[in-house]
Amino acid sequence: MRRLLLKSMLALPAAGALGLPGASRAAQPYPSRPIRLVVPYAAGGGPDIQTRKLAEVLAQQLGQPVVVENKVGAGGILAAEFVAQQPADGYTLMLGASTHVTQKLLQPGAKFDPSAFTHIIRVGVSPAVLVVGAGSPYRTVADLVAAARRAPGALNYASGGIGSAAHVSGAAFAAAAGIDVVHVPYKGSVEIVPSLLKGDTQFGFPVATTALPQLAAGKVRALAVTSASRAAVLPQVPTLNEALGRKDLDLDAWSGVWAPPSLPAPIVAQLHAAILKALADPGLRRLYTEMGAALAPTPTPEAFSRVVADETARMRRVIDKNRITLE
Repeated sequence: MRRLLLKSMLALPAAGALGLPGASRAAQPYPSRPIRLVVPYAAGGGPDIQTRKLAEVLAQQLGQPVVVENKVGAGGILAAEFVAQQPADGYTLMLGASTHVTQKLLQPGAKFDPSAFTHIIRVGVSPAVLVVGAGSPYRTVADLVAAARRAPGALNYASGGIGSAAHVSGAAFAAAAGIDVVHVPYKGSVEIVPSLLKGDTQFGFPVATTALPQLAAGKVRALAVTSASRAAVLPQVPTLNEALGRKDLDLDAWSGVWAPPSLPAPIVAQLHAAILKALADPGLRRLYTEMGAALAPTPTPEAFSRVVADETARMRRVIDKNRITLE
């Protein structure tokens, strides 16, 4: 028996050297294979373009490909529910956003909790832009409000889905202006401008990253922005607060990188440091600026968790005050 036990003990190192399952994987440094970055927005929109550039630069920092995967549906809920169920190993990440906080508040039954994700780093913030078609008769916010008051229920506004930034901005605008308008949700923000051009809707609130290319192409006209101050790329466009004489309509959207709950702290720290370095890339910074977004990285993962908590409290107030519902 002693001889058999001794042989078994001597065989263990050899088995590890032969690469038994688990032995080699445990020794592999992170990351040792491609990383998937799930984006809850349609391909070709502003957030998607920005995230693909981030993935490209981040891959250089990590030494592994960062593959963007678009998982669109239910205003970001499908992506969040999917990522929440993935292993907490650092190989599945997600572009988490203020939209996810809103969605959970509007739909408590959604199978994800924004506060439960591992919050790695906020990346940037972007205002929404109140736009109408280039051929629209409305040239100011006052024009649009007057038309809506003349014909209650006759004007439609487009959004990228229930609970999206465009939905919240539109509902808050309607409540503040005291107008009766109809919300028309689409599958993604990239569908807002086509709906305006077809005449199915009369106005919308795409985020600046989606709106600016359409403005440059002459397809839409900007009437206001939802930031606290005028956007540097649209200095001639008033804020919604200016246009309506308010102080409570700063509704910037933010986005950042999340991971499934309980991601180990060393991986969190490694990802935070790598993304922070990636955000210093001149080409990436230029892209964000040109698309009307501002890079706003949080200094620590804990700071990003506080952003999520603060946003939850703020959006609960906005939803309650403006009576925003799923309808």
